[in-house]
Parts: sequence; C-alpha cells; structure tokens
Amino acid sequence: MIVAQSVPELKSEIARLRTAGKRIAFVPTMGNLHAGHRHLLEQARRHADAVVASIYVNPLQFGPQEDFSSYPHTPEQDRTLLADAKVEVLFLPDDAAIYPRGREASTRVEVPGVSDILCGATRPGHFRGVATVVHRLFQLVTPDVALFGKKDYQQLLVIRLMTADFGLPVEIVGVDTVRDADGLAKSSRNGYLTPEERRIAPGLYAGLLMLAGKIQSVSGHDFAVHETQAAGQLEIAGFRPDYVSVRRQQDLAIPGSDDRRLVILAAAWLGRARLIDNLELDRKTAPGLSSE
Repeated sequence: MIVAQSVPELKSEIARLRTAGKRIAFVPTMGNLHAGHRHLLEQARRHADAVVASIYVNPLQFGPQEDFSSYPHTPEQDRTLLADAKVEVLFLPDDAAIYPRGREASTRVEVPGVSDILCGATRPGHFRGVATVVHRLFQLVTPDVALFGKKDYQQLLVIRLMTADFGLPVEIVGVDTVRDADGLAKSSRNGYLTPEERRIAPGLYAGLLMLAGKIQSVSGHDFAVHETQAAGQLEIAGFRPDYVSVRRQQDLAIPGSDDRRLVILAAAWLGRARLIDNLELDRKTAPGLSSE
C-alpha cells in the first residue's frame, strides 16, 4: 500500500493507476476504522480495479461544542486494516492539502434544503462541511466510483445531490449498514459508550424495527403520533432523542399518500455518544387503501 501525504504524491499515484488502465474506487474516511469500513472497502473492490482510501478528520463538519478535539485516532490499527484490505493508495492529507488558502478563506459547498433538516437542524453547518470536503477530495482523487455507508443516510443523499449538481463524473454507491449481532450499527463513536450504555444502545435499532411494523399495519400517511411514541420509548430506555422521523427515501421529504419507499431515521444521545441509525422499507398498501 502506497501512502501519499501530499497532493503531488497523490496525483502521481493516481496517474500511475490511470496509465495502467485501472478503474478507481474511492472510500473517504475519518479513521478509527472498524468492520463497517472493511465492508465498504470490500464492496469497493467489487466496483473497480484499484481502491484509494483517505483518512482526514474534517474540522468543518464539527460544531463548536462537538468532539473534534477528542475524535478517536487509531493510525496504526487503521493502516493495518487498509493494508489487509489490499488498498492500493492511502491518502493522508493535512489541513493545508485540503484547504490550501486556510479553512476560513476556502470556498464552501452547500446543498440547501436537505442539509437543513434532521441532523442538519441540530448540527448547523455540518453538511456544508461534509459537502465541501467530499467535493475537494473528489477533485484530488478523481475516482470513477465512491462508496459511502447507508448508516449516514442523510449524508449519502447530500453527496448524491452535490455530485449531480456539479456534474461530477463519479458514481455514488450506498453500502448497507454493518451491525453487531445485537443490531447496533457499527460506528466510530460507539467507543464512547460505557458498558451499561453499550447494553442499552441496540434499543435504537429495535425502536426503528417496532416503528416500521406499525407503519406497515396502519392506514394513512401521517406518522407523527407514531414518531412521538417511538421517541418516548427511546427516552424510557435511557436515550435523549434528537428526532425520530419517517421520510421519503429519494429526498427525505415528508411522505405523501402515494409514497411507499420510506426510510425511518433517528438520532439520539446515549451518554456522550450521539448515535444515528435508519431503516429503509417499501411500504405495502396500507389497510383501507386501494392497491390499484
């Protein structure tokens, strides 16, 4: 595995892969890699001849009271996982490589609307930081395909829209969430959980499954009561919910009567860990509605 720390080094390695006729898949990360990242890398190999990964903890996507300074760093473990996954190139940029004119002076990329709801409502500026750094990385790596986990469902949609709006020649692939045996979605922030919180944490996904069952069995498309009940159940279990919301898969809009492809999204605090999860479902024709 080649490690490129500067833009010239990266471009040299990308040129080498292009000269060899390689199709390039890209997996951007913030490090502290786990089995979910390994799955992304495995899927990347199925989409291309060569895999490029990056590790960069992007300060622009952290709010003033968030965990940028304490975000976990595991460089040796990360390099071992990437080498075992047979990644061809690891890009390890510093701030100057990503923001050559400095963070504050750099151009920002924003996808309005979808960036302002759900996680965007409680983390203002977060998705602007995500879109900005991903756009910059796409310009540097010039991949044919890039892979992102569906656990960050809203982030995936922001990146899809940003890529389409700029006409970037990058195929965006969403990869299914990897979970522990008890249902907890793999996340770097799971390391913040105490043993007791880790015992409680699978309740987030269990709550989504219960809400999905209710949605499949009730008529109508106003799910507000069920969302509120689900949030209440999370509180009883020990969470501090930010939101539980049923949305359309394609744009995260509130569903209408004809919408069947839905996604349930939730974010909740457990101790110092903010956990997010989601569940896609294709809603069957609800009782009392015609199937025609």
